[in-house]
Amino acid sequence: MTSKFAIALSASVLALAACGKKDTTATDNSAVENTMAVDNSLGGNAAETIAPLPNSAQGFANTAAASDKFEIESSKLAATNGQSAAVKAFATKMITAHEGSTAKLKTTVAGLSPVVTPDDTLSATQQQDLDNLKGLNGTAFDTAYAAAQVKAHEDALAALKAYSSAGDTPKLKDFANGLIPNVTAHLNMAKGLK
Repeated sequence: MTSKFAIALSASVLALAACGKKDTTATDNSAVENTMAVDNSLGGNAAETIAPLPNSAQGFANTAAASDKFEIESSKLAATNGQSAAVKAFATKMITAHEGSTAKLKTTVAGLSPVVTPDDTLSATQQQDLDNLKGLNGTAFDTAYAAAQVKAHEDALAALKAYSSAGDTPKLKDFANGLIPNVTAHLNMAKGLK
């Protein structure tokens, strides 16, 4: 494990731990103003970007859609660029799971008022991570893919937890809460790819 990855992983764990704490004296929306560090464990600085956790229905839908798209696209690369059978099997599971999550998100937002249309445009960090993976093969790909999956699932889990506790739309809060066990399981599987 590289020292940059260890530092990035530590930053992600600390960000998740901070997201899990609630200020019981807060009476306003300060719980949704928590931020998490979005690191670039494929070679960037762990503290270079701070992204607010989404608290609006549209913001959460966009975050969830982009997360699914990143998972699907990066996992499709594993079929051609990966070497490990474990990585390829995990990637196949992620494609199926995140295609299902995308379909469920679209069903959940259908009929909401105001209208919510998920935008799956990747964040700059997600696009950079995907581009980095495209340039790798074999064991180098497997290592980077595993790191990207851990990071992506930590980020998704933080967003789901934040929205399920402080989001503005009950239907989407239920959707987020329902995904927490699946994303936690995926995170644990991703950590096992090392």
